[in-house]
Amino acid sequence: MANIKITGTRICNKTYYCHVTNDMLNNKERLLKMNQEIIKRASELIDSMTEYKLGGMEGYAALSLIDENGYPSATTFCITKADGINWLTFNTATDRPYAERIGKNNKACVCINSSAYTINLVGVVETCTDMETKKENWLPIMDGMTHWSGVDDPTLLILRFTTKRYTITFADDGSYATGNL
Repeated sequence: MANIKITGTRICNKTYYCHVTNDMLNNKERLLKMNQEIIKRASELIDSMTEYKLGGMEGYAALSLIDENGYPSATTFCITKADGINWLTFNTATDRPYAERIGKNNKACVCINSSAYTINLVGVVETCTDMETKKENWLPIMDGMTHWSGVDDPTLLILRFTTKRYTITFADDGSYATGNL
């Protein structure tokens, strides 16, 4: 097999080389493919939870923000909309402390788990109160909820979480992926 020589960084006037074999490249490609498969599986799982499709705690995610005292504070939310692991939205009310917390520190973590999986997403969250975003995130089931009077309720607040990095584990086959988006 042919070796591929890659020149590394010069340190103390010495150049360090790394020799990579074709087998090593194939392993890297296989690992990247496995990561993509695990991300796809996690994305499908998240998408199945959106829009109140599942009952009970199955459709919820824990969103952790930094509170006014500098400590992490987690709250569960139903995932309203999602684009796989790329972004998720949650509905809440403006009288809750989330908007103020996000205004001070928008770094956040979302954890979705059960005995079968753990999906941990780290990123940033923003608050959205514009009518277009509210309409995109308003679901028919919400018409029967007492939290809001409708899509135009001024207390309706959409939280949009965008993933920067992830750690995903599935217990059934021991698959594991971590990386950055």
